Amino acid sequence: MKIAQIAPLVERIPPKKYGGTERVVHALTEELVKRGHDVTLFASGDSKTSAKLAAVYPRALREANVEDVYGSNTWTLLNIGSAYARQDEFDIIHDHNGFLSLPVAHMAHTPAILTCHGPFTKETRKLFQAFKRPYISTISYSQAQQLPDANHIGTVYNGIHFNDFTFSQEHDGYLLFVGRISMEKGTHIAIDIAQYLNKPLIIAAKLDRHDIPYYRQYIRHRLTEDIRWIGEVDQQKRNELMSRALCLLHPATWKEPFGLTMIEAMACGCPVIAFNRGSVPELIADRKTGFVVSDVDDMTDAVLSMDTIDRNACREHALQNFNALRMADGYEALYKKVLGRNGL
Repeated sequence: MKIAQIAPLVERIPPKKYGGTERVVHALTEELVKRGHDVTLFASGDSKTSAKLAAVYPRALREANVEDVYGSNTWTLLNIGSAYARQDEFDIIHDHNGFLSLPVAHMAHTPAILTCHGPFTKETRKLFQAFKRPYISTISYSQAQQLPDANHIGTVYNGIHFNDFTFSQEHDGYLLFVGRISMEKGTHIAIDIAQYLNKPLIIAAKLDRHDIPYYRQYIRHRLTEDIRWIGEVDQQKRNELMSRALCLLHPATWKEPFGLTMIEAMACGCPVIAFNRGSVPELIADRKTGFVVSDVDDMTDAVLSMDTIDRNACREHALQNFNALRMADGYEALYKKVLGRNGL
């Protein structure tokens, strides 16, 4: 198949540090190329890929300090528009830009699948209800339930290559928070639990400009020698931290559609404790690879039950259910399903 993959420009493919969507796009693109597909990746010019690279901007937008980096900035729109302008070159277009691409994808005559890596909000639902021609794929069944009247083609769990993920049977006793410092990620809750239990906490996370007020009000004054923010880290450092952590705390306060850090932690043998929201019960095998909890008290109690979790079971669960090969199988099946519906 001739396949276009349209990535966000926020981070390069694969990302240097933070960037869950970009890691997923990289794993999928590389696996499709290995399978003999003719893949063109629309991404930032500093991306590393075995596919044909089409770039409208030389580097990741977050590094260039572009305004509204996650929104409808000039370069993101140019990236999307340039890909669809070449639609006749492809059998199918796989777009990872979500609602930003909906108007142009709706008018495209080449079949397009939009994978939505973020939530369906009240505002974006209006777009999905108005522009129904492109097929929508979701990354969890929980996410799919948020938009029941969409042109939904299927659900495929995110997957990544786990070759470089360090595993450790032993841990160093610290709690870990990974990702982004923000209210919706619940960084302050992780600190609450660490302080209550008198356990060290490492916060390996980025801080976006719009989250600085939250950081100043809820986080900054609580950092100590034992509650450490070490900033944004690359994959190697993140994996080392996960492999030696007692557990990963994932106290997200919203219905997160996936949560890549959870499967990455489990791949390193690190159990995960997360609130029962969004995709969490689809990713964690409760009481086998961590705990799915209802509130802060339950999360606190779960930390004290870590000796009941087999770190080998965590790794096996992640490797078997969320690997790049399985993800590529799922998307290949969706591509064929879409082409069949279009008589191609």
